[in-house]
Amino acid sequence: MQFCPKCGSLLLPKDTGKKSSLMCGKCGYKSREKKNIILKEKVNLDRGEKIEVIDQKVETLPKVRTECKKCGHKKAYFWLLQTRSSDEAETKFYECVKCGHRWREYS
Repeated sequence: MQFCPKCGSLLLPKDTGKKSSLMCGKCGYKSREKKNIILKEKVNLDRGEKIEVIDQKVETLPKVRTECKKCGHKKAYFWLLQTRSSDEAETKFYECVKCGHRWREYS
């Protein structure tokens, strides 16, 4: 892997007959060296192979003890977002673990 001496971008192979040269896609710099460049791909996917997709909710948000106003359950996920200007406090959003009801709380 080589990088452009002018702009620092990755030099990509450009085929010019028997030998290939390296060329920058950003600024157009072309390497003067003529080299045999071998491209290899690490991923080898068989087109007939099926990829299994699992459709399930992954719990990545933290849980807190708070009461859902819709079903009365005592646990909910929460996250914070800056919904107003930066000099004001962020908004805390909740989602009930049981029924999925969402609500927000301003600080």
